[in-house]
Amino acid sequence: MNYEIEFLPVGNGEKSGDAICIRWQEKNKYKVMVVDGGTKESGEQIVEHVKRYYNTEVVDYVVNTHPDQDHASGLSVVLEKLKVRELWIHRPWNYTQEIIDYFKDKRITKESLKRRLQDSFSYVYPLEELAIEKNIIIKEPYQGDKIGIFEVLSPSKEWYLYELIPDFNKTPDKKESILQEGFEKFAEKVLNWIEETFDKETLKIDGTTSADNESSVILYANINNRGILLTGDAGIKALNKAYKYKPTISNNLKFIQIPHHGSRNNVNPDILDKLLGKKGQKIQNKIAFVSVSKNSKTHPRQSVVNAFIRRGCKVIATKGSTKQHYKSMPERKGWTRAKPLQFKECFEE
Repeated sequence: MNYEIEFLPVGNGEKSGDAICIRWQEKNKYKVMVVDGGTKESGEQIVEHVKRYYNTEVVDYVVNTHPDQDHASGLSVVLEKLKVRELWIHRPWNYTQEIIDYFKDKRITKESLKRRLQDSFSYVYPLEELAIEKNIIIKEPYQGDKIGIFEVLSPSKEWYLYELIPDFNKTPDKKESILQEGFEKFAEKVLNWIEETFDKETLKIDGTTSADNESSVILYANINNRGILLTGDAGIKALNKAYKYKPTISNNLKFIQIPHHGSRNNVNPDILDKLLGKKGQKIQNKIAFVSVSKNSKTHPRQSVVNAFIRRGCKVIATKGSTKQHYKSMPERKGWTRAKPLQFKECFEE
């Protein structure tokens, strides 16, 4: 089966996002999927990309991995300007009956919670409204669901409803609030000089990220015995749940998305060993893509880049330009081979 996966550039400053276009051949026809849309500007780029390089205005599947602005905002442009057949999004406002008891304020009614959730998820709820207006099929991506050739590995519906939604940074009056987002941002800003070798790894084992990020849809496809794993902003918990659900993904993984723009809070040595194999692999037989804004000085974290390289990955960052991974697709005139990021033994983090 012929396929191509393309990461489009999102952002110019420190703020990064995801915008991914995927095309594969089924019999004599191509299927097109868009995973996340980045900013409004990125959405326009996706529309132009699909028309120019895929020679179509039809997108079979649009997937929003989680409700962050840098992943959802551009999808409204895609829905407006292309013919989308299926939209896959989580809609927490439809589960007030199930989750209302998880919130501290007992004055909240199901209707008021629904409205507050719709207001809080201001970049995702309009996607539902737009899809309804355009008669686009809406589905919710949970563990075990199939989206074209991809399977959803995480989150499970139970984990999403009963643990993640009540702990979202965007939901009102959580029973347990740990100010995770603020801590995460603070941790990312702390800089020290780090020394590593190919055998010595400093990536911490206890990284944590927000429930919003952990809710990211993790997608896996096996194309011609070549495993593809898309992770969104998933953290260690979600990646472990995905691996537990389908441990065979490590048998043939050839392409992986480095989650959350290369944040050091989203992966640790243990989960990377499970997915990619033990460190010390000298042969680079896997590809790892990471979405990073053009002028980002902090992402991807070098300790994360090193960790993937140790486990046999060539690491490719968007950094302001579209990056393509493909198999048995025609080469494009004027496109050149991407230069992988290098292993560094001394760096500031």
